[in-house]
Amino acid sequence: MKNTMQFKDKKVLILGLAKSGYAVAKLLHSLGADITVNDSSPENGNKEAAELRADDISVICGGHPIGILDEGFSLVIKNPGIPYTNPVVMDAIKREIPVWTEIELAYKISEAQIIGITGSNGKTTTTTLLFHMLSIGKKRPLIAGNIGTVSCSVAEHATPNDVIVLEASSFQLMGTETFRPKIAILTNIYDAHLDYHGTSDAYAEAKAEITNNQLEDDFFIYNEEQEAVREIAMKSRAILIPFSVSEKKEIGISVDETYIYWNGTPFINRSIIKLPGQHNLENILSATAAAILMGCNKDAIEDVLASFTGVKHRMQYVKELQGRKYFNDSKATNTLATKSALAAFDVPTILIAGGLDRGHSFEELRPFMGNVKAVVALGETQKRFAEFASSCGIEQILNAGTMEDAVRLAHALSEVGDVILLSPASASWDQYVSFEVRGDAFIEAVMSL
Repeated sequence: MKNTMQFKDKKVLILGLAKSGYAVAKLLHSLGADITVNDSSPENGNKEAAELRADDISVICGGHPIGILDEGFSLVIKNPGIPYTNPVVMDAIKREIPVWTEIELAYKISEAQIIGITGSNGKTTTTTLLFHMLSIGKKRPLIAGNIGTVSCSVAEHATPNDVIVLEASSFQLMGTETFRPKIAILTNIYDAHLDYHGTSDAYAEAKAEITNNQLEDDFFIYNEEQEAVREIAMKSRAILIPFSVSEKKEIGISVDETYIYWNGTPFINRSIIKLPGQHNLENILSATAAAILMGCNKDAIEDVLASFTGVKHRMQYVKELQGRKYFNDSKATNTLATKSALAAFDVPTILIAGGLDRGHSFEELRPFMGNVKAVVALGETQKRFAEFASSCGIEQILNAGTMEDAVRLAHALSEVGDVILLSPASASWDQYVSFEVRGDAFIEAVMSL
């Protein structure tokens, strides 16, 4: 960690406790800042609040008091999930008090170079692929950010010999001022989180923060096949590394049916790649380009591409049983993600889908239902999804009450050579506390067959 004095005696308000708020409070307290933590949840049973108080850190729970900023704060660091319509955040902006998320703090204290990765889809898979490539290539990577590890905690212990591979959400990027990764990756942009950002343009502007502070000696790896991403790249000052998944290009990283090309030269034969799906080529090319720029040898990259079968709950290969292959794509909480999953297979597929009913249409899936020979529907959207599947001409449609029943029914409907895919196109909260818990239930059900 850099020997920084910029936070000493600085009065900082931390909005939202959770894992990141707790880590920020502990770090800034150790750097001599005057900390107040404010969380909307009740204090009863809040272990983190009690621990911070034991360190003489002020904690206010149970709501956001009006006028809290009257105490003279010079910085607000908020939980990424707290919207900018929050009264305290709006008041801070009105008072021209900087509002950060913790990845800005991580950047300011880090002695290690940072590779920042964002995009609507593929962030976690790209981050994980690159982490493994750098690990095998002996580049001392540390994984951080939206993938589940608090960035500032990682940066606190990073050395100049390490490299931080940081997955950044649009929520996190909005709260940055000077954040400047040595390598930035933007996998793609699709409309998402519009309830938070308000408009598609505002969402794209948040994603653009991954490269806005980069300079001429940095690198920006980007999806040149999307106009919204190309527009961001045109404004970047970094060295541009475009990727293309549709055809061979002479600049950047690209593919044809046989090879991955680096600046037009064959680099890796695609036949070794284990991770299925056209959409995963975006992730593979992004990670491979970053690994090349970091000096990874070809063998390290090939080792990962030949063995990596997916991040847990994201098109994760579970196992083959009696000639059927099982895939866990519980992270597919919307139709966009399920479209990509269905497009990954050209064999008969039994689709397990359904979950929390937000009233979203499933129509986007229609062009991708051609290989779906049977559907097992779950959750609140069970009836709607079954009706949609029927309208697509699918005759084998069953309803299930539990994941164990769904897996058992799907197996009974399947034949040798089929894929059984959990890709719900719906959130999990009607039956499970998270998509991870839902995915674990699927894995457990498969293993118990």
